[in-house]
Amino acid sequence: MLRFIQVLVLVCVLMIPVLIILFLRGFSSNQYDIPILYQNGVEDPFEQCENNDSSQHYIPDFIFTDQYERNVGKAMMEGKITIVDFFFTSCPSICPIMSTEMERVQDVFRDEDRVQIYSISIDPEYDTPEILADYADKHGAKKDKWFFLSGPEDETYDLARCGFIIPSVSGGAIPENFVHSDKFVLVDELGRIRGYYSGTKREGVDQLILETKILLHDKK
Repeated sequence: MLRFIQVLVLVCVLMIPVLIILFLRGFSSNQYDIPILYQNGVEDPFEQCENNDSSQHYIPDFIFTDQYERNVGKAMMEGKITIVDFFFTSCPSICPIMSTEMERVQDVFRDEDRVQIYSISIDPEYDTPEILADYADKHGAKKDKWFFLSGPEDETYDLARCGFIIPSVSGGAIPENFVHSDKFVLVDELGRIRGYYSGTKREGVDQLILETKILLHDKK
């Protein structure tokens, strides 16, 4: 009888870790959900944006010119994950840091055809395709991976504020007077904004890289 009790106690002790694992598996999840932003539209208290309603917000159509003088825009975003920032080449403050961090993003996804980068100039009068090409070379931009874009000024600021929901203010001819966000914008293959990340902070860019990889995995 004593022997039976000892065996029973041993079995119970050995079963405890198994029961704990089964319990945790039943009540935990390894899912990491990337939010879909602006599912109920974008708040526009000053009514600056057209076609702003309460439905899911998508990046609007646009066509700008890249560093190779090619037309690039919304159509090329379809079916791909696009990482976007707004900058200008003569920026004396945050842009050099942002572009250096974007180099890291490009390096991670260099051989991933489903990921591309758009860096859009908020100083299109100065940032001609030639200027953008020199800047792209300086940062090792891979052709057909990292696009440097410029377009008409009014369209650019409308796209920043109402398309990507990024604050931007023209500085005219004075670089120090330009105002723009340091955010990198993650846009999915359907044109929906999935997140904003500080392009001047390594941890913010690390999070962007992680969540881009998760979106890639979810598409498989």
